[in-house]
Amino acid sequence: MKVVVFGASGMVGHGALRAALLDDGVTEVVAVGRGPLGVGHPKLREVAHADFTDLAPIADELAGADACFYCLGVSTTGHSAEVYRRVSYDFPLAAARLLSAGNPDLTFTYVSGAGTDSTEQGRVAWARVKGRTENALLALDMRAYMFRPGWIRPVDGAVSRTPLYRTIYRLTSWLYPAAHRLVPDRVTTTALLGRSMLAAVRLEGAGPHILSTRDINRLGA
Repeated sequence: MKVVVFGASGMVGHGALRAALLDDGVTEVVAVGRGPLGVGHPKLREVAHADFTDLAPIADELAGADACFYCLGVSTTGHSAEVYRRVSYDFPLAAARLLSAGNPDLTFTYVSGAGTDSTEQGRVAWARVKGRTENALLALDMRAYMFRPGWIRPVDGAVSRTPLYRTIYRLTSWLYPAAHRLVPDRVTTTALLGRSMLAAVRLEGAGPHILSTRDINRLGA
Protein backbone atom coordinates (compact mmCIF):
# COMPACT_ATOMS: atom_id res chain seq x y z
CA MET A 1 0.00 0.00 0.00
CA LYS A 2 1.29 3.47 -0.94
CA VAL A 3 0.10 6.19 1.43
CA VAL A 4 0.35 9.95 0.93
CA VAL A 5 0.24 12.11 4.07
CA PHE A 6 -0.47 15.83 4.10
CA GLY A 7 0.20 17.67 7.36
CA ALA A 8 2.60 15.11 8.83
CA SER A 9 4.35 17.83 10.84
CA GLY A 10 1.16 18.57 12.80
CA MET A 11 -0.27 16.79 15.81
CA VAL A 12 -2.86 14.68 13.97
CA GLY A 13 -0.54 14.14 11.01
CA HIS A 14 2.12 12.80 13.37
CA GLY A 15 -0.29 10.07 14.43
CA ALA A 16 -1.20 9.25 10.83
CA LEU A 17 2.43 9.14 9.73
CA ARG A 18 3.52 6.99 12.65
CA ALA A 19 0.68 4.51 12.11
CA ALA A 20 1.52 4.19 8.41
CA LEU A 21 5.23 3.66 9.07
CA LEU A 22 4.50 0.97 11.67
CA ASP A 23 1.97 -0.92 9.55
CA ASP A 24 3.36 -3.96 7.72
CA GLY A 25 0.82 -3.52 4.94
CA VAL A 26 2.20 -0.10 4.00
CA THR A 27 5.20 -0.30 1.67
CA GLU A 28 5.70 3.41 0.91
CA VAL A 29 4.78 6.66 2.65
CA VAL A 30 5.03 9.99 0.84
CA ALA A 31 4.86 13.02 3.14
CA VAL A 32 4.09 16.28 1.38
CA GLY A 33 5.10 19.44 3.20
CA ARG A 34 6.95 22.73 3.06
CA GLY A 35 9.91 21.62 5.15
CA PRO A 36 11.72 18.52 6.43
CA LEU A 37 10.17 16.40 9.15
CA GLY A 38 13.39 15.25 10.72
CA VAL A 39 12.17 11.65 10.60
CA GLY A 40 14.26 8.85 9.18
CA HIS A 41 12.57 5.67 7.95
CA PRO A 42 13.17 3.35 4.97
CA LYS A 43 9.49 3.58 3.94
CA LEU A 44 9.36 7.37 4.10
CA ARG A 45 9.91 9.74 1.20
CA GLU A 46 9.46 13.47 1.76
CA VAL A 47 8.30 15.78 -1.03
CA ALA A 48 8.79 19.51 -0.52
CA HIS A 49 6.15 21.73 -2.08
CA ALA A 50 4.95 25.28 -1.45
CA ASP A 51 1.69 25.84 -3.37
CA PHE A 52 -0.95 23.44 -2.12
CA THR A 53 -3.53 24.73 -4.60
CA ASP A 54 -1.38 23.47 -7.49
CA LEU A 55 0.08 20.02 -7.00
CA ALA A 56 0.72 19.36 -10.69
CA PRO A 57 4.52 19.82 -10.30
CA ILE A 58 4.65 16.85 -7.89
CA ALA A 59 1.97 14.72 -9.57
CA ASP A 60 4.47 12.03 -10.55
CA GLU A 61 5.59 11.68 -6.92
CA LEU A 62 1.99 11.07 -5.82
CA ALA A 63 0.95 8.79 -8.68
CA GLY A 64 -0.29 5.33 -7.80
CA ALA A 65 -1.32 6.15 -4.25
CA ASP A 66 -3.72 3.75 -2.57
CA ALA A 67 -4.60 6.18 0.22
CA CYS A 68 -4.24 9.79 1.26
CA PHE A 69 -4.38 10.83 4.89
CA TYR A 70 -5.20 14.53 4.77
CA CYS A 71 -4.35 16.06 8.14
CA LEU A 72 -3.27 19.54 7.07
CA GLY A 73 -5.20 22.31 8.77
CA VAL A 74 -5.05 25.69 10.42
CA SER A 75 -6.61 27.19 13.52
CA THR A 76 -9.22 29.93 13.22
CA THR A 77 -7.23 31.82 15.85
CA GLY A 78 -5.04 34.46 14.23
CA HIS A 79 -6.14 33.76 10.66
CA SER A 80 -8.58 35.62 8.43
CA ALA A 81 -11.72 33.93 7.10
CA GLU A 82 -10.16 33.88 3.64
CA VAL A 83 -6.98 32.14 4.81
CA TYR A 84 -9.01 29.61 6.80
CA ARG A 85 -11.21 28.84 3.78
CA ARG A 86 -8.20 28.49 1.48
CA VAL A 87 -6.39 26.08 3.78
CA SER A 88 -9.48 24.14 4.86
CA TYR A 89 -11.24 23.93 1.49
CA ASP A 90 -9.02 24.79 -1.48
CA PHE A 91 -6.01 22.79 -0.31
CA PRO A 92 -7.74 19.44 0.40
CA LEU A 93 -9.88 19.67 -2.73
CA ALA A 94 -6.79 20.24 -4.88
CA ALA A 95 -5.16 17.16 -3.34
CA ALA A 96 -8.23 14.97 -3.69
CA ARG A 97 -8.89 15.95 -7.30
CA LEU A 98 -5.34 15.21 -8.38
CA LEU A 99 -4.99 11.94 -6.47
CA SER A 100 -8.41 10.57 -7.44
CA ALA A 101 -8.15 11.39 -11.16
CA GLY A 102 -8.36 8.02 -12.87
CA ASN A 103 -8.04 6.34 -9.49
CA PRO A 104 -11.54 5.66 -8.08
CA ASP A 105 -10.16 3.10 -5.63
CA LEU A 106 -8.19 5.79 -3.79
CA THR A 107 -9.13 6.09 -0.12
CA PHE A 108 -9.05 9.71 1.03
CA THR A 109 -9.39 10.48 4.73
CA TYR A 110 -10.05 14.07 5.80
CA VAL A 111 -9.91 15.27 9.40
CA SER A 112 -12.55 17.89 10.13
CA GLY A 113 -13.87 17.79 13.69
CA ALA A 114 -16.84 17.24 15.95
CA GLY A 115 -19.46 19.88 15.25
CA THR A 116 -18.82 20.10 11.50
CA ASP A 117 -21.91 21.44 9.76
CA SER A 118 -22.99 19.25 6.83
CA THR A 119 -25.80 21.67 5.98
CA GLU A 120 -23.27 24.50 5.39
CA GLN A 121 -25.95 26.85 6.80
CA GLY A 122 -25.14 27.06 10.51
CA ARG A 123 -23.98 30.07 12.50
CA VAL A 124 -20.44 28.82 13.18
CA ALA A 125 -18.12 29.81 10.36
CA TRP A 126 -15.48 27.10 10.75
CA ALA A 127 -18.14 24.40 10.89
CA ARG A 128 -19.70 25.66 7.65
CA VAL A 129 -16.35 25.64 5.87
CA LYS A 130 -15.52 22.14 7.07
CA GLY A 131 -19.00 20.96 6.09
CA ARG A 132 -18.57 22.36 2.61
CA THR A 133 -15.23 20.59 2.31
CA GLU A 134 -16.66 17.29 3.48
CA ASN A 135 -19.56 17.51 1.04
CA ALA A 136 -17.26 18.31 -1.87
CA LEU A 137 -14.91 15.43 -1.04
CA LEU A 138 -17.76 12.95 -0.66
CA ALA A 139 -19.03 13.95 -4.12
CA LEU A 140 -15.77 12.99 -5.85
CA ASP A 141 -15.24 9.59 -7.49
CA MET A 142 -13.15 8.00 -4.74
CA ARG A 143 -13.53 6.29 -1.37
CA ALA A 144 -13.84 9.25 1.00
CA TYR A 145 -14.01 9.15 4.79
CA MET A 146 -14.59 12.21 6.94
CA PHE A 147 -13.12 12.03 10.45
CA ARG A 148 -14.82 14.11 13.15
CA PRO A 149 -12.83 13.64 16.36
CA GLY A 150 -13.69 15.44 19.57
CA TRP A 151 -11.00 15.82 22.22
CA ILE A 152 -7.72 14.44 20.88
CA ARG A 153 -4.96 13.47 23.29
CA PRO A 154 -1.48 13.77 21.72
CA VAL A 155 0.65 10.67 22.36
CA ASP A 156 3.91 9.12 21.09
CA GLY A 157 5.59 12.51 20.78
CA ALA A 158 2.79 14.26 18.88
CA VAL A 159 2.70 18.03 19.54
CA SER A 160 0.28 20.67 18.29
CA ARG A 161 1.85 23.43 16.20
CA THR A 162 -0.60 25.97 17.63
CA PRO A 163 0.77 27.56 20.85
CA LEU A 164 -2.69 28.02 22.37
CA TYR A 165 -3.56 24.37 21.77
CA ARG A 166 -0.24 23.22 23.22
CA THR A 167 -1.03 25.14 26.40
CA ILE A 168 -4.54 23.70 26.58
CA TYR A 169 -3.28 20.14 26.09
CA ARG A 170 -0.62 20.63 28.77
CA LEU A 171 -3.10 22.01 31.29
CA THR A 172 -5.81 19.43 30.65
CA SER A 173 -3.80 16.26 30.04
CA TRP A 174 -4.51 15.08 33.59
CA LEU A 175 -8.24 15.04 32.78
CA TYR A 176 -7.94 12.51 29.98
CA PRO A 177 -8.13 9.31 32.09
CA ALA A 178 -11.33 10.51 33.76
CA ALA A 179 -12.83 11.70 30.48
CA HIS A 180 -11.97 8.38 28.87
CA ARG A 181 -13.92 6.57 31.59
CA LEU A 182 -16.87 8.97 31.76
CA VAL A 183 -17.34 9.97 28.10
CA PRO A 184 -15.31 7.47 26.04
CA ASP A 185 -17.18 8.36 22.85
CA ARG A 186 -15.93 11.94 22.98
CA VAL A 187 -12.19 11.46 23.47
CA THR A 188 -9.52 9.80 21.36
CA THR A 189 -5.76 9.88 20.80
CA THR A 190 -3.48 10.65 17.88
CA ALA A 191 -2.50 6.96 17.82
CA LEU A 192 -6.12 5.80 17.54
CA LEU A 193 -6.74 8.36 14.80
CA GLY A 194 -3.79 7.12 12.79
CA ARG A 195 -4.73 3.47 13.11
CA SER A 196 -8.36 4.20 12.26
CA MET A 197 -7.30 5.84 8.99
CA LEU A 198 -5.50 2.65 7.99
CA ALA A 199 -8.55 0.64 9.03
CA ALA A 200 -10.72 2.86 6.82
CA VAL A 201 -8.59 1.98 3.80
CA ARG A 202 -9.30 -1.68 4.48
CA LEU A 203 -13.06 -1.02 4.48
CA GLU A 204 -12.70 -0.75 0.67
CA GLY A 205 -15.42 1.85 0.36
CA ALA A 206 -17.87 0.43 2.89
CA GLY A 207 -19.54 2.84 5.31
CA PRO A 208 -19.96 4.83 7.41
CA HIS A 209 -18.27 7.67 5.55
CA ILE A 210 -18.62 10.28 8.30
CA LEU A 211 -16.84 8.99 11.38
CA SER A 212 -17.53 10.18 14.90
CA THR A 213 -15.13 9.73 17.80
CA ARG A 214 -16.89 6.45 18.64
CA ASP A 215 -16.28 5.16 15.10
CA ILE A 216 -12.65 6.34 15.21
CA ASN A 217 -11.98 4.54 18.48
CA ARG A 218 -13.67 1.36 17.25
CA LEU A 219 -11.67 1.27 14.02
CA GLY A 220 -8.41 2.20 15.68
CA ALA A 221 -8.63 -0.29 18.55
